Amino acid sequence: MRSYPSIVNDWGLKEQEAALLLGVQESTYRRWRKQPTAAHLDINHLERMSLILGIYKALQILLPRADAADAWLRRPNRTPLFAGQPPLDRLRSGLVQDLYVVRQHLAAARAGGHA
Repeated sequence: MRSYPSIVNDWGLKEQEAALLLGVQESTYRRWRKQPTAAHLDINHLERMSLILGIYKALQILLPRADAADAWLRRPNRTPLFAGQPPLDRLRSGLVQDLYVVRQHLAAARAGGHA
């Protein structure tokens, strides 16, 4: 939980989006952000956090310029998976499977070379 606010900041997420990606209420996210050691993460939260960290790391590897890596989520993506929409639009569903799909897309891109 200590790294998550930094990722939120790097990605330019609003508090509502940050909470949505974690699958919690905004008030819970605010409380956890203020006291990360007091956060009670269940298996769902841990899975989401793992996927988010994986997305973040994959972007840093694929796009070594920090500004490009951080902007990737907001840029329209022409791959069929995103249908011309920014990947963040898919993540805004709040569903863990969308985090997984984006993470898998980036893993495949790392293997093949294109995000």
